[in-house]
Amino acid sequence: MRQLINFAETTFGGLAVLVNNASSPHPSGEGMAGWASSLQTDLLGTIYATQYAIEAMRRFGGGSIVNISSISALWHGRRTPGGFPGYDVAKLGVIRLTTGVAKDVVNDGIRVNCLAPGWIGTDGPRQYWESLTPAQRVERGVPSKLLSTEDIAEIVVRLATDSSLNGRVVVWWSEDLPRIIEWGDRGYRTFTEFHSSEREPPTVR
Repeated sequence: MRQLINFAETTFGGLAVLVNNASSPHPSGEGMAGWASSLQTDLLGTIYATQYAIEAMRRFGGGSIVNISSISALWHGRRTPGGFPGYDVAKLGVIRLTTGVAKDVVNDGIRVNCLAPGWIGTDGPRQYWESLTPAQRVERGVPSKLLSTEDIAEIVVRLATDSSLNGRVVVWWSEDLPRIIEWGDRGYRTFTEFHSSEREPPTVR
């Protein structure tokens, strides 16, 4: 990643925008041992790229970083089969990286934002999606439509160029509109009260 950032600086005279989009979403082995590839690429790769990009952007006088996460980082367990925990862990780390770093670099004229998209109509997801009937999609938790790469690119450009956005996360479920998460949102808007069966529930005052 350091060499890549250095190449951008020497070739183009500086680094203004970084999009962290590299991904290794498939397990490389059984169990937690198979998480290594995703953690290395999706999380550590993003951390290293961000670190060296910030150094380069400080030399350049500012810049913008857009991290790509995934809706898979948002679920608290799955009701349908599929998914890969190593990828989910890495993509959740990318969200926390975004909100954690953004406030530390704002005075350097650097902004850090994140997009967490749903299913995108690239070759692999599209081929799988097209192989299923509408009923099978519902049964397997597959969306009824896919996001286009053009739609994703438009959001990435907006995050990279809108100077009013920093430390923000845009979530785009495949069947919905893109939505920006409120800064400071605790992420648990819908939950059920939990208390010990040996005690009376606490009184709300």
